[in-house]
Amino acid sequence: QVRLVESGGGLVQFGGSLRLSCAASGFTFSNYAMKWYRQAPGKERELVASITNSGGSTNYTDSVKGRFTISRDNTKKTVYLQMNSLKPEDTAVYYCYALGPGSLNIMRSFWGQGTQVTVSA
Repeated sequence: QVRLVESGGGLVQFGGSLRLSCAASGFTFSNYAMKWYRQAPGKERELVASITNSGGSTNYTDSVKGRFTISRDNTKKTVYLQMNSLKPEDTAVYYCYALGPGSLNIMRSFWGQGTQVTVSA
């Protein structure tokens, strides 16, 4: 059974930090690229950060560059999102997303259940 379980969300003040974690199980984590998305109330879900299966390459949306860092530990089957200098506009539900090859090399994708991040002004 595939599971992506996010944790680490919460309420933080403007300028504070949070570290999100996403623990994976039920698939070969090291073969999958991992991404963090977020969705604010009334807005579309947006891609925040992504990391390749090896961790060798990362990408960020412009609004979080220099403040957020995505990383992964393939031995722990966990991906992280370190968020610093948080702003009220970072308030959203943050989702973990996995994309990679399944059997017969058919691409598969999975979503976590989300974790709420709220930044107070």
